[in-house]
Amino acid sequence: MNIEITKLLKWYHQQSYSFPWRNHYSPYKTWISEIMLQQSQVKVVAPYYIRWMKQFPSLRDLLKSNIDDLLFLWQGLGYYNRVKNIFKTAHIIQEEYQGVFPKDYNQLIALKGIGDYTASAILTIGFNIKAIPIDGNIKRVMSRLYELDLLNIKTDKLKKYASTYISDIEPRHSVQALMDLGREICTPKSPKCNLCPLSKQCLSYGNQTTSIYPMRFKSKAIPRYTVVVGLIYKNNKFLISKRLNNKFLGGLWELPGGKIKKNESEITCLKREIKEELDITINIKEKIGSINHQYSHFKVHLILYKCIYKAGIPKPLASNQIEWIMYKQINEFAFPRGTHKLFELL
Repeated sequence: MNIEITKLLKWYHQQSYSFPWRNHYSPYKTWISEIMLQQSQVKVVAPYYIRWMKQFPSLRDLLKSNIDDLLFLWQGLGYYNRVKNIFKTAHIIQEEYQGVFPKDYNQLIALKGIGDYTASAILTIGFNIKAIPIDGNIKRVMSRLYELDLLNIKTDKLKKYASTYISDIEPRHSVQALMDLGREICTPKSPKCNLCPLSKQCLSYGNQTTSIYPMRFKSKAIPRYTVVVGLIYKNNKFLISKRLNNKFLGGLWELPGGKIKKNESEITCLKREIKEELDITINIKEKIGSINHQYSHFKVHLILYKCIYKAGIPKPLASNQIEWIMYKQINEFAFPRGTHKLFELL
């Protein structure tokens, strides 16, 4: 074991950062935690992971669930294709591998929702088999250690650099040490170089270029949409619809409505959308308020109106299903975070 690995592991064990997915290791638990951590912060994921493991502590328990159970548990975490892929992959593992996680990289990467990073993480963290998962934290650490231009370097080359710091004996702890180092010390802004166990080997630290590395990608402008939805009441209940499975946020429930067209008023938009989606007419009573929400690739301004059902038989013309519910029932259905923000206006 070289001196860099020794220093890194010593620092790792001294810090001993505590996360629920590090209490007990298994390929299943690593898989769930890593999928949750994609596009989500550690502090956000922790309570979701704890609730998940309480309800589905093993793959066998997960296989007893249905997709609606998983969507309900996942609501608010976003990127819902992640949980849909978990559901599909669980059944593939059961059918093709008799419910046992494969230890082979090529078999793992062939599973739905598992790419190079997740397959490598399952091997290294779940099985303690040496592999090299390259996440954003490890990328940043390598970029500064070697002054690498991440805009023009392939993952395989990054893995070669990172392998210098991954122990053959303790690959699990070595990889988690690099992740912790990137998250806590080698941060995007104002890195704490004086606390870094690898500062003597770091070219960026020695050359005072930590503000330059890693070089930044140019971010694209995110489109913004205005959407009007209705809280349509009939006999103390309001109408909700379940999004089509093959659409964005598929399988989640929402308030009916849609995007405003060019030169269209909010009222005209809402009446048109309700007729198109449900084949009913409504009386619009009052504007309740609005919220802003951001998804991965667009922003949305959601406007909420209180409405009264007028005429027609509601039909799910643009959804899987519709339901009349009371406000006290909202916790029984899986809604996206944007809809929950609207409920907070009531």
